[in-house]
Amino acid sequence: MESKRQQKVARQLQKDLSEIFQRDLSHMFTPGAFITVTSVRVSPDLSVARVYLSFLAVKDKEGLLDTIREKSKTVRQHLGERVRHQLRIVPDLTFFLDDTAEYAEKMEKLFAGLDIPPADPDDDDDE
Repeated sequence: MESKRQQKVARQLQKDLSEIFQRDLSHMFTPGAFITVTSVRVSPDLSVARVYLSFLAVKDKEGLLDTIREKSKTVRQHLGERVRHQLRIVPDLTFFLDDTAEYAEKMEKLFAGLDIPPADPDDDDDE
């Protein structure tokens, strides 16, 4: 269970990282890519942040994720400039691909493709 402080820091990091990816560093990544920070999980000592990203308009998602990981020092520097008055230390950032939206879409397609016959009214299970 995350503490109130962890939740508050995670929300702030999510907001700041979103702005960094969309404004400050968008030129460093795939042109036209839309990077969304879907969630951030912070360790109890606030020294490590697990950042979950979702990408739109990107063909090679793993490639973009690798690029972000390579440039994580730059991302962390920009984050440090934003949070230096709120946090004593800037957390180490680890980036992960959040594929929950893709998974949900895949499941929707699977369910949509199912052919479920209607229940037989003669079958009475309440005997």
